[in-house]
Amino acid sequence: MEIIQILKEDYQRFPQNQTYSIYAPDVYFQDAVFKFRGVQLYALMINFIKTFFLNPQMDLHNIQSLGDTIKTEWTLSWNSPLPWKPRISIPGWSELRLNSEGLIISHIDYWNCSQLDVLKQHSFSFKNR
Repeated sequence: MEIIQILKEDYQRFPQNQTYSIYAPDVYFQDAVFKFRGVQLYALMINFIKTFFLNPQMDLHNIQSLGDTIKTEWTLSWNSPLPWKPRISIPGWSELRLNSEGLIISHIDYWNCSQLDVLKQHSFSFKNR
């Protein structure tokens, strides 16, 4: 199966049953909060989302392949496990780089908002209850 199709399916069922075999064992991951290397740590991060976020959802808006680079545009949303369960939303995009075997060796996420904007979503929902 083509990697673009696998990614589309992974986004659709995120964070359940992700396809870790498309990542190189030493994949580099970075987002606004984390920076690490290794597919096992990536799987642990996804498991953290699955365990502690309520109703996580990853909406894929666009995906395109440009040589050895894949760019995706998405929105990650979830209900925070606070008593008032605010719905949090992070729009962003990812740049995935492939090695010569077609495995993802770099996965860098960029947020279209700041970490402060994400924190504000928690308090805004509480004030407007």
